[in-house]
Order: sequence, then structure tokens, then C-alpha cells
Amino acid sequence: MRIPRGTLQEQTFYEQVGGEPTFRKLVHRFYQGVAEDPLLRPMYPEEDLGPAEDRFALFLMQYWGGPTTYSETRGHPRLRMRHAPFTVDRAAHDAWLRHMRVAVDELELSAEHEEQLWKYLTYAAGTLINSEG
Repeated sequence: MRIPRGTLQEQTFYEQVGGEPTFRKLVHRFYQGVAEDPLLRPMYPEEDLGPAEDRFALFLMQYWGGPTTYSETRGHPRLRMRHAPFTVDRAAHDAWLRHMRVAVDELELSAEHEEQLWKYLTYAAGTLINSEG
């Protein structure tokens, strides 16, 4: 028996969780927290967090199987290199995850999708620590 194209088995995570609107909502809510955070806000030198929000949304969409717009406009993600100019210590890591946890919770994903997303986010946050400060 053939499974019709577009079934859950063939959908990317990006498609399964609702595509671009879901990732835009996640990142927007995350940056609302960052904007008010005295530890994280200085890591975003731009007056407006909009460009950072857009870049992060595009990155996550591409990572999870959506459009490749991020790489087409910015090249390889090189996450560690792009974050190297900033001091990312355990406190920054924890603050980042606090804001991301709120954003993930507000998506109300299935338990399976939430676990998969959270596992990646905690892993990625850990890899960006570059200071013991």
C-alpha cells in the first residue's frame, strides 16, 4: 500500500508544527523577553530587534525543514562564529533558555513536538557557551 504524499510520515517537523506562522510566533515571543532582559539585550546592538528576530526565525525554519532563505541570504549558519563576539556564559545561557521556555510553552505543541524542539534548543544553547564568567 502506498502512503499518499503529504502524509505525516513525509512532512518535515516544520510542516507538522504549522510552518512559518509557528516559528514566527515562537521567535517573536522569545524576543519580547530578550527586549526586557538586562543581561541579553546588550548582545543585540541594533536599536530594533526586528532584524535579529527575522534572522533567527529564518534559521529555525530552515533547520526544521522549511525554506532555505536563511542560507540563501546569510550563508552557512556558523552559530558559534556568529556568537563569538559576545560573552555567552552560564547566566546568559540560562536567561536565553528562560525566555525560550516561555515562547515554546505558548505554542502549545504536542508533547512529542515540544520535546523534540526543546531538546534541540537546550543543546544549541549549550554549544554557544564561550565563557566561564
